[in-house]
Amino acid sequence: MKFFTRKTRGKEKVMGYELEGRMSEVCTCKTYCPCWGGLDPDGGTCDFSWCFHVDRGHINGVEVSGLNMGFLGNLPGNPLDGNVRLLVIVDDAASDAQQEALLAAFTGQAGGPLADLAGLVGEVVAVERAPIHFDVSKGSGTVRVGGRWEAEVQGQRSGNGNPTMLVDSALSPVLGTPAYPGECTRFQLTASEHGYDFPANSSTQTEFHYSTA
Repeated sequence: MKFFTRKTRGKEKVMGYELEGRMSEVCTCKTYCPCWGGLDPDGGTCDFSWCFHVDRGHINGVEVSGLNMGFLGNLPGNPLDGNVRLLVIVDDAASDAQQEALLAAFTGQAGGPLADLAGLVGEVVAVERAPIHFDVSKGSGTVRVGGRWEAEVQGQRSGNGNPTMLVDSALSPVLGTPAYPGECTRFQLTASEHGYDFPANSSTQTEFHYSTA
């Protein structure tokens, strides 16, 4: 699976897409993940999971509303330097045409803002299909990605009980805004054969809107 990284940018073909939804991340960093501020992760590296849920969207005329994409990643340093190592998991509810469209968008082949996200990737270890369950809103909820991982997250609250929000951070252009920081209260991971075996501490959930328009 080829991602259009910084070295290959400019070769992607722009296709039309518009995607709105939510992304849930858990990672090894403590409290607020410093990567969201463009800072080095705690301990110098960051292991993480991402799960993207498309509430509404289409890619080159293919409807993808309700579908999900999962990623396990290792970031070896500053998030803006890239070189992320990824395991990619496509929702097994997707048809062949929907899978092709989702992979084209999330690997950067379709251009637009998702090509900027793909530009952070240095290596893809595998692409798999699995059932994905996503139920996270305002920073709290659960994610299950096949037999690979399951996470329960709890968003932080302000003094008046409203969800704490992080707006216009360094990663907002590629992962969405606002972001709802929190903690991972339960995490199970089974992917050691691909080199992923880590505890999850912090959580961040975003609302994204990706468009080539």
